[in-house]
Amino acid sequence: MKKISLVLIALAIGIVSCKNEKKETKSETQIESAITEKFVVKPEATSVEWTAYKTTEKLPVGGEFKILKFENKEGATPQEALNNLNFSIPISSLFTNDATNTRDAKIMESFFGAMLDTEFLKGTINLKDSAYSATITMNGVTKDLPLKVSITEERRVSMTGTMLLKDWDALEALESLNKACFDLHKGPDGVSKTWDEVAINVNTYLREN
Repeated sequence: MKKISLVLIALAIGIVSCKNEKKETKSETQIESAITEKFVVKPEATSVEWTAYKTTEKLPVGGEFKILKFENKEGATPQEALNNLNFSIPISSLFTNDATNTRDAKIMESFFGAMLDTEFLKGTINLKDSAYSATITMNGVTKDLPLKVSITEERRVSMTGTMLLKDWDALEALESLNKACFDLHKGPDGVSKTWDEVAINVNTYLREN
């Protein structure tokens, strides 16, 4: 009986050891999978919207850029994928959904047309000390635009900021636009005004590579 008991105990120990080995192997596989997981920005799921303002009442005028080009970059985390990500935006992709079909042309001709290097807006997203910014080149000037960034568990990313046009030496271009839209930018007080700030809102999605 003692021999049978010893055999049963040995078999039980062997079964438990095998189960533990399987658990350890599975755990190692999960760790390896987590290490090799990569994130990349998905351009086709990215939107770039902007809001400008007119009249002394600061009425919003919304628009977007239909095309945003990213470099092919990946990272082990969403933050790593976004950091040092280069992008370019063709000015020609500007769209405001204007029923008169005249606003887009006025912005491109009177505003961007009064600047230097008007084919693309170019920049890089930066992350330093937990703070995001976008280094943007416009009108031949390169400046940092502070960004508020949120990343959900579903890897959806929202980036918002406010561009002050004076920082990119674009006040003359703004004046040119205001002249082209003088009557349209008048409020009840009869004053024509185009504000020198533009709100930026970028939404994108990070896919696993």
